Amino acid sequence: MLVSEILKEKGGAVFSVAPDITLAAVCGRLESCRVGALMVCDKDEVVGVISERDIVRSIATDGAASLSRPVSDYMTRDVIFADPGESVATVMGRMTDRRIRHLPVMRDGRLAGVISIGDVVKSRVAEATRDAESLRTYIAG
Repeated sequence: MLVSEILKEKGGAVFSVAPDITLAAVCGRLESCRVGALMVCDKDEVVGVISERDIVRSIATDGAASLSRPVSDYMTRDVIFADPGESVATVMGRMTDRRIRHLPVMRDGRLAGVISIGDVVKSRVAEATRDAESLRTYIAG
């Protein structure tokens, strides 16, 4: 299965914030969107990712004062991207190796969507279930 198939199923909605928004506002946006990470975009360019994990680290480091600072102070700047043509197995390996839970997908230089480790695991489980059912059908006759 390919990343593009996950995006086709879940849609290409991307939740993002500007780099100058406060961390407190990011927390509100994460809650209202019911997601674990947001893309940080400056115009059409992805300049970072901010996740719940980044927020916990900011508070552990700088205390509650971090909530009034811009997201650009705490976002992950070294963004790892996926391509729609990559296999789910490939991106799963990348996400596991780098401990990434959210991966933006770029198509022709534009942000096409975001996949989560949950999306990837769900896809792999569905694929394994289909394979097992095919084998059962083949064996049965």
